[in-house]
Amino acid sequence: MGLCYNHAVTQQSIESQRVGLNAHLLSLTQTYRGAGINGYILQLLRRLPAIEANRPADLDRLAYTAFLHDPAFTSSSTLAVRRSSWDTRSPWRRILWEQTQLSELSSELDLLHGLAFAAPIATHCPTVITVHDLSFLRFPEAFRPFQRTYLTLATKASTRRARRIIAVSESTRQDVIAYCGIAPDKVVVIPNGVTEAFAPAPEAEVRAQAQRLGLPDRFILYLGTLEPRKNLVRLLEAYALLRRMRDPNQAPPPLVLAGGKGWYYDEIMARVGELGLEDVVIFPGYVPQEDLPWYYRAAAFFVYPSMFEGFGLPVLEAMACGAPVITTNASSLPEVAGEAALLVKPDDTEGLAAAMQRYLDDPELTATMRAAGIRQAAGYSWDHTATATADLYRRELGLREPVI
Repeated sequence: MGLCYNHAVTQQSIESQRVGLNAHLLSLTQTYRGAGINGYILQLLRRLPAIEANRPADLDRLAYTAFLHDPAFTSSSTLAVRRSSWDTRSPWRRILWEQTQLSELSSELDLLHGLAFAAPIATHCPTVITVHDLSFLRFPEAFRPFQRTYLTLATKASTRRARRIIAVSESTRQDVIAYCGIAPDKVVVIPNGVTEAFAPAPEAEVRAQAQRLGLPDRFILYLGTLEPRKNLVRLLEAYALLRRMRDPNQAPPPLVLAGGKGWYYDEIMARVGELGLEDVVIFPGYVPQEDLPWYYRAAAFFVYPSMFEGFGLPVLEAMACGAPVITTNASSLPEVAGEAALLVKPDDTEGLAAAMQRYLDDPELTATMRAAGIRQAAGYSWDHTATATADLYRRELGLREPVI
């Protein structure tokens, strides 16, 4: 199997330090592969070169090279792209490519950033690793055996060899320290951000877009991959309880469970039938990126009952769009939500139903939490994530940092 590369290379000064970005998990397809970690990778690829271009002229430069496969990705003139001909959508081929070809290519770099958990076992330069969560260690039963085994071995080996580890939340940082045996000063928190597309919109425009998308006039929203740790069976049970709690003349709006089908999907569908919710639970499937803000904006409120999150980006996106939020007090979710959401225990069915009841019956609370969420989300941006990441590179390379 040979390698074929497409290059988009800009002129680099002799002072440039070469930073490689392993982006082989990047997928621009309109499927569940385009969610989650993919957004982090895409935002760094887009923003890191732009931030570097705006650095003061007297600073040494960082020259970025992205290693990826996705043929749909197009780079800026300041990002070099090395596109492997290996179809690394296959986990086996991706792992093989990382451990052989990327290991060899690291000889051309001054620093290599594994954007998702792993770096080659052997590299010719220092490495930085981003750990998004350790759910495969915290909840191993929720993963297929191969996936769990690979992520465990690769993450533990990569974090121990890395010069520095980025955790996307303090909760994840503490997990890395505890589960991987890493010294606390080696792990830094750089939180995720939210794009400018996630913001409130005029009510008339929201109604028009909701109609285009076939959404009910009023609905309760969950949005995310349908997988075990998202706790969706409990959400269905809480929603069924909510319906029993309320007067039949004040039935709650439909529940929309939006997101790609995970291996948990059949269990969710079975529980819908057992609870008699077939007519009031809607499954729109995977939501394209451009439609996500409209789902959040149109929702009466957003419910994210996850048992565990490394960050919890949907909570941040919902708040940015002005959707009142209910989530759990588990892992990183209180960090992201702050005081701007109703928090319940992930195993508390009655508490979850009661929180939904509060939003339905208290317009003043709903308006207060809507405004609080917008303020909370304003503290997170992908530009901040990229700037903090680039500053970390500069520190690890011994370069002078910008004066703020």
